[in-house]
Order: sequence, then structure tokens, then C-alpha cells
Amino acid sequence: MSKIIAYLTGEGVEIPSTDTSAYCQARSRLPEKLLEKLFSQAAQNLEDKVTIEHLWCGRNVKVIDGSTVSMPDTIENQKAYPQPKNQKAGCGFPIAKIGVIFSLATGAAVALVIDVLNTHDIKLARQLYQFLNPLDVLLGDRAFCAYADLFAIQKLECDVVFRKHQSRKTSMKKGKIVGECDKIVTWYKPKKRPQGLSKDEFDILPQTITVREIHYCIVIAGFRTQKVSLITTLLDKATYSTLDIVKLYSKRWDVELDLRHLKTTLGMDVLRCKTPSMVRKEIYVYLLAYNLLRSLMWSAGTTYGTSPLRLSLQATRHHLNNFIPQLLAVCATKIYRIYRTLLKVIAHKSVPSRPGRSEARVRKRRPKAYPLMTKPRHELRTKLQTA
Repeated sequence: MSKIIAYLTGEGVEIPSTDTSAYCQARSRLPEKLLEKLFSQAAQNLEDKVTIEHLWCGRNVKVIDGSTVSMPDTIENQKAYPQPKNQKAGCGFPIAKIGVIFSLATGAAVALVIDVLNTHDIKLARQLYQFLNPLDVLLGDRAFCAYADLFAIQKLECDVVFRKHQSRKTSMKKGKIVGECDKIVTWYKPKKRPQGLSKDEFDILPQTITVREIHYCIVIAGFRTQKVSLITTLLDKATYSTLDIVKLYSKRWDVELDLRHLKTTLGMDVLRCKTPSMVRKEIYVYLLAYNLLRSLMWSAGTTYGTSPLRLSLQATRHHLNNFIPQLLAVCATKIYRIYRTLLKVIAHKSVPSRPGRSEARVRKRRPKAYPLMTKPRHELRTKLQTA
């Protein structure tokens, strides 16, 4: 509000009231579907700019993952998104589970679902498959590697590259060997219907599906994972070599960085709205802002010959905030020149590629030496008053 007042003061316009209640009421009237549509449109506009040289083996790769967000401890939020059951009432915060699909080519978020904390990642994923386009390749960790899901994604004319689920044993003795640590295997329909599948969904599953399994070792210092088994429906070794698929899966980590940008860089980790509907709107606005920053990075990178994925989102955000006053102050004829300068500044310094980099998983900054909250605040307050 103070930024708006400062701007209007410079323009010589009548200053509005400093009371923010009207702003809050207007914000609550914004339809949730409108914000969802704006977020999706921003992602689609960026996807439309992707050309063949930005694709992987001519295919558009989407990366899927899940995460959580915290919100204020209100009665409405607790009812919609209950806190973990192992926390005492009044000692925790409501937490929502989100599932997100990101584009590997642009880094933009292209789809989102929101649910309660104890929702399994695969349940979120099944709500996200509808946002895939034919010929997409879905990249994910082993939580998504299920028989029914491989079949469902193939029905959409898409393919997958997942890490093999830990419940399935790895053996190079069975299957057709197509390369070193690379084979074609047949998976059989589960004998028992998995939880989360209706009887009708289970009945239509085929008796077998053919997948490709790739097994390799990681010898990079600092990596907790040393052996990896991948499952993919990309069966043509001539088109999709073993090395191509292994390199592709190494980029799955990008989704962790994208979620970190959303939650840490932009501040979505802890939400501020006090009702479930406003919480969902807040999440969509964060993703909309994230996609708009990605669009700016794409324009800067493609204009000045730098990979958009090697540009810093945090630096882009800072540069944009610094340029906004000038963009608002100049006339229309000068905006384009300032905008081009903004793109040049964003693309000036890219984040270096550091393959094989390893760091100890430690924290240098010490947290404050306060105990954890194990009792509701009113009980702690009473204890202080009676001490």
C-alpha cells in the first residue's frame, strides 16, 4: 500500500486511505479460477516460444514432484489442511501438499494440484496427468513408478523416465539385453488391486507392459545414492541411447531447485492468508509471479545468446524491482529501450555450470537457542504468569 501511495504522490494524484481493508476485500473477490487461468496462460505463452533446439531428442520433457507449504494456524485452515497428527493442538501449523509439473526446457511451472498433507505423491500425480500433451516425456523419482501409472501415461501418447521403485528387485538376468546394463523387460499386472485404484480402473489394466530398465552407478563424491535403476517406456535404443536417458535423469534435480526458488527465493514456504480459499489464491499468485520471472529470463537469454536456465532467478527478481520505477515513469516511446537494457542486465552474468560439485550437508549459521513449542501458547502463558 505504501508503494502505491508513494507512486501516486509523485504523479500528483489524490492520495487514497492508508486503511488496507478495501484492498483485502477486493483481493478476496478475485475468483480462484481466474488466477488459475492466468497462471496456466503464463506457462503456455512461454511453452509456445520453445523451439526444437531447446528440446531433448525432439521431445518436450516435463518434471513432476511434490512438496508442502505451511500457513497461519486458523480454525478454517486447520479444517481444510490439518497439521501433522503427531503434533499437539496449538503447537503446529496447517500444511498443504502440492504437486507440480515443471517444464525442463523453460523451468516454468505448467500444472498444479493442492491437497491435504497425508496425500501420497502418486495420488497428486494422477490429477496432473491431464495436463500432459501428446509426445511429452514425464520425468520423476521412484514414488511415481507404478504399473497403473505407466499404462495411464502411455494411453496419453506420452512416455516416462522414472527411477525404479524400491519394492522391485533389480536383476540383469531376466529380459532382453540391448546394451551394457540396459535391457527390455516385461512387467506383469499386480495380482492384488493397489490402494488408490478403483475396481474398474484395475480391471482395464493390461496383463503385461513392456518397459526398458537401465542400471548404473554414481561415483561422484558426496552423493548419497550410489546405484540407480531407471524405468522408461522409451524402448528405441537407436533414438534414445542409454547415455541420453542417464543424462536426462540427472536433470531431475532441476525440479528440486525450481521448488526451492518458489518456496525460499519467492517466499512461498510460509503462506500468510487465513482462509483456505485465500491460501489457494496465494499459491496461484506465487506460481504466476514465478512464471513471469521465467518468461523474463527466457527473453533475456534468447535475446543475448545465453541459456535461460543458466540465469539467476533471484538476480532477475532484483533487477526487475530496480527497473520498475523507471518503467513506470517514462513515456511509451522510451519503455522499449529501458526494457532492452533490463534484458541485457539480466543476461550479463550467468550461473556457472559446476558438474560433479559436492558440498558437506552442514549449516554454518547457528539457530537461536530457544526450545521447541510443545504446549499450546495459552498454557505457556499461564505457566509464566504463575511462576
